[in-house]
Amino acid sequence: MTDILIVEDDKELAGLLTDFLREEGYTVSAVDSGERALQLFERYGAKLVVLDINLPDINGFAVCSKLREHADTPILIVSARTEKEDKLNGLDLGADDYIEKPYDIDILIAKIKGIFKRRYQQDFISADGVTLNLADRTAVIDGCPTELTAKEFDLLALLVENKDKALRKEYLFSTVWGSDSESEPQTLHVHINHLRQKLGDDPKNAKRLLTVWGVGYKFV
Repeated sequence: MTDILIVEDDKELAGLLTDFLREEGYTVSAVDSGERALQLFERYGAKLVVLDINLPDINGFAVCSKLREHADTPILIVSARTEKEDKLNGLDLGADDYIEKPYDIDILIAKIKGIFKRRYQQDFISADGVTLNLADRTAVIDGCPTELTAKEFDLLALLVENKDKALRKEYLFSTVWGSDSESEPQTLHVHINHLRQKLGDDPKNAKRLLTVWGVGYKFV
């Protein structure tokens, strides 16, 4: 089975993304039409589909719908169509995420890594006294079971998965709350403060959940 099936009619962009993903160790196949994508998926399968919408034959929405009839494989839509209706349509059809073009290649790869970690690699993630059970969404901090809200859990999991890496505020907010969220970006700061309290971190001298000025936050 292929790790990632890229469905993209821009051959230069598909080739660039293929090269980056192969450098990360994934097996990748790329096709430039919806029909070819469905044929290849039926024959070989894939652990993740990165799907463009504007294709030369059937569009990506139809491909997404067809894939969802028979498989629960994660689908990541990547499209220049930025209208809210398009995003909602893609998510309603079963896509796991919708990213606008042009995209930051590092953010796209981080999202792909996150999907693979959550779906295929492990039920637990752990770092520096924090253990998160991704299956039942429970947390243990310094040996004590700790209650986290849904967003606190998602935010902490994202930070722990990217331990020692500074994540931008915009990326954290978009990933945890969604690009169409009606919440204010200030919500992120509030949740960071709540997590620091539960981690036992002094906001003025944090040891685990650090502020990276001008960038965002990182877990160390």
